[in-house]
Amino acid sequence: MKQFEVVEVPLEPTAYHEFVLNEKQGAICTFTGHVREWTKGTQTIYLEYEAYIPMAEKMLAQIGDEISERWPGVLTSIGHRIGKLDISDIAVVIATSSPHRADSYRANEYAVERLKEIVPIWKKEIWSDGEEWIGDSRHYHSSVKENES
Repeated sequence: MKQFEVVEVPLEPTAYHEFVLNEKQGAICTFTGHVREWTKGTQTIYLEYEAYIPMAEKMLAQIGDEISERWPGVLTSIGHRIGKLDISDIAVVIATSSPHRADSYRANEYAVERLKEIVPIWKKEIWSDGEEWIGDSRHYHSSVKENES
């Protein structure tokens, strides 16, 4: 396991929790984001995630660096899964630890929001009545693919 990684296998929250645990940390906040069945009245059958893995892992590490600068002493570990994910599967694990709980909570929430903003991971929702790439993924997905050529 790496501190910041994108994987195609089920995520194990305990591994990320253990990565940020040490004798200096008094609080660990672990967030797991799961595939939900219903979104705004539409039934999701499953999700598919794609990523530009080298850049995604670099950006996850950048989030960890940003957190360390903003909240000194906070440790961060993030794992995101790609491929086909079924209902209730874990898509993302974010573990943050700090000497006191407040910084761990704040850093964890910050990590979730920054991940959505800057990490090249794209989500396709497959519904009972269709499918669609969600968010700004199509624009970003196209620009990354063009840059790879």
